Amino acid sequence: MGSLGIAAMFPGQGSQQPGMGKALTEAHASASEVFDRVSEATGKDMRAVCWEADAETLRQTENAQLALFTASLAAYLAAAEASAFTPLVGAGHSVGEYAALAASGVLQVEDAARLVQRRGDLMARAGRLAPGTMAAVLGLDDETVERVCAEVSSDDAPVVAANYNSPGQVVISGAVAAVESACERLKEAGAKRCLPLNVSGAFHSPLMREAAEAMAEALRQVEFRRGTFPVVSNVLAQPVEDPTAWPDLLTRQLAEPVRWTASVTAMEKMGARLFAEFGTGAVLCGLVRRAVADAEALSVDSPETLQGFNDRLAGVGAG
Repeated sequence: MGSLGIAAMFPGQGSQQPGMGKALTEAHASASEVFDRVSEATGKDMRAVCWEADAETLRQTENAQLALFTASLAAYLAAAEASAFTPLVGAGHSVGEYAALAASGVLQVEDAARLVQRRGDLMARAGRLAPGTMAAVLGLDDETVERVCAEVSSDDAPVVAANYNSPGQVVISGAVAAVESACERLKEAGAKRCLPLNVSGAFHSPLMREAAEAMAEALRQVEFRRGTFPVVSNVLAQPVEDPTAWPDLLTRQLAEPVRWTASVTAMEKMGARLFAEFGTGAVLCGLVRRAVADAEALSVDSPETLQGFNDRLAGVGAG
């Protein structure tokens, strides 16, 4: 559509909220179809999960991940139905990567839904077997965060940088005591804040290695195809052209960092000028604006925001 390079973005765990996707689904048949297909593939009533569950139920990893996948893909397809466009590139934050792959066609919707369901179950189980937590560190450079984590971390109680979200915002992840100790050290090193996150496990840390091994088996059973647009990998922070690379990358993603800042920079270098977040909320839009000067970022999570997105595309024109 026109000369505007669109980066399609899909949010990760933490963005979920009760009622997500309801208004778009009631207004667009393509969004409604996503809810139907995911419900049938997983045996879960996704309308009930997304629209009727309370915030605490929806926060649970096994519910949050599948809900985010469903609502994000529904929002994307509603936008595609309303205004035909093909993104220049796509990316998803953590579990959002599966929505990006389904949107591109690298994964079939049903396969992606079953993988996300398996991922959520495995990560929830890992969080119960090896309790861990995460915390957002604000106001420090990446190198200082990495150094402090390395000083505190041990084989029995690891703590690592898990999400490089934007300049000055890094999420750390690991054993509860190690994260708490790292937070104290990071404040001493000059962190403005160190905010504990309300999560059920140490995602993107060594405590997820067993879950990653089990996820690898599920990924081997699924066909990955060449998509309609490239998707930037969380692990590599680069677009992936070869679909056969995805099983390994998605396995590694569970226990390795999400390199979101570098992923946004990579999309900008490819020519992305409009960063559109499909799903619920605008967390990724905020991260993009901190990573790229003068970035244009729009959230598409309701009929009103979808209209704004369509109006923006129409303003560009063809050619």
